[in-house]
Amino acid sequence: MNRIRRLISPRPTYEAIEQPVDPDDESTHSSHQHRKHAPFSKYEYAVFFLLGVSMLWAWNMFLAAAPYFYHRFHSDDWAATHYQPSILSVSTVTNLGSSFILAKLQKGASYPKRVTISLLINIVVFTLLAFSTILMKDVAVGTYFAFLMFMVFGASLATGINQNGVYAYVSGFGREEYTQAIMGGQGVAGVLPCIVQILSVISVPSKKEGQAAPPEFSKSAFAYFITATAVSSFALLAFLSLVKRRSATTLSDATDDHSDSGVSENDPSKTVSLWTLFKKLRFMATAIFLCFTITMTFPVFTAEIESVHAPTPNRSRLFDQAVFVPLAFFFWNAGDLLGRMLVLVPRLSLVHRPLALFLFSIARAGFIPLYLLCNIRGRGAVVESDFFYLFVVQLLFGISNGYLGSNCMMGAGQWVSPEEREPAGGFMALMLVGGLTAGSLMSFLVAGA
Repeated sequence: MNRIRRLISPRPTYEAIEQPVDPDDESTHSSHQHRKHAPFSKYEYAVFFLLGVSMLWAWNMFLAAAPYFYHRFHSDDWAATHYQPSILSVSTVTNLGSSFILAKLQKGASYPKRVTISLLINIVVFTLLAFSTILMKDVAVGTYFAFLMFMVFGASLATGINQNGVYAYVSGFGREEYTQAIMGGQGVAGVLPCIVQILSVISVPSKKEGQAAPPEFSKSAFAYFITATAVSSFALLAFLSLVKRRSATTLSDATDDHSDSGVSENDPSKTVSLWTLFKKLRFMATAIFLCFTITMTFPVFTAEIESVHAPTPNRSRLFDQAVFVPLAFFFWNAGDLLGRMLVLVPRLSLVHRPLALFLFSIARAGFIPLYLLCNIRGRGAVVESDFFYLFVVQLLFGISNGYLGSNCMMGAGQWVSPEEREPAGGFMALMLVGGLTAGSLMSFLVAGA
């Protein structure tokens, strides 16, 4: 701790906050030690990890079901062209709007209730989507388009509520490892769908010229959506168990007059202005915003970059565009997961160096020119190497995203007082969503370049 104080002492306005301890007050000292050395629980870590998986799993199922949506809209040129931008627009606006409103609604906020409501919404939305693949096969394109946008709105609202609730709730525990568990779960939710998509494409024989695509998209879409329902249901049961267990622990600690963990499901939350939180977390908040703003350029490049191996009869199917694109997404997401796990190594953590995180977030913009060296739209690559693209660009860009994002989210609670941790967690979730929204808008400029 002394080493950390020496490192941050030149920046007194950004010094980690610790509560004053009165050496003559035994109860205060005991309370301070309980908060500082709160016991780590593998069970709690596992629940937050599952919540992280469920947070992104649902949205990854939307991506996995893209062939099904195209199949539903292919008879209408406008719908086939605009359904993806429409999904993006509805999702980002809804997610950002809900995150901003909830970040301001702090007084009396029950973050466990927000998490519960968000998971229930997800269960309803993806159950409806699953059965729509069976019961809405013959509806008009316009009707299904409106239905899909309403489902996207519901899922985006659930995501915004979930992010606000989960990050606020976990901040109250005062354990960086639990925040990392959420980030790690999100990383797993990014990797697994890519593997499924690659295997599903490879398992289907190559289409002969002039042969129509098999109309079996509805079965795959049903599986994707019902899986999202199952994951959200499992996460809800685990979370309710955690809340019940935590409430019992808090009540027991209160009875023994040792409750100072910073977490209480019943006490009203302290209201802290967003500007106050930004002043205390300015480097980390800006870093997480820039991190995801820059990150959102990678899906555009990934969808357009092709293998440098020319099509030949003997070429491996891994280099076919239908497989190469999800393979590239897999490398990025695998790197992202690795970066989220690296923060568990104490010597590699930067949670106490907010200025370094801010500078790192700016430096990540250097990956964008690297994409321009690759084979975009088959126009030829400056660096003719799939290894360079997959391992140097995609993998490292993913690692930097997972590492930087996890450090920012984990470290936020170190720079505010214990009673401000929950509002700070919601505020950091808002900055994360803001970065995703800004990056989504910037991706349109990248795509048109």
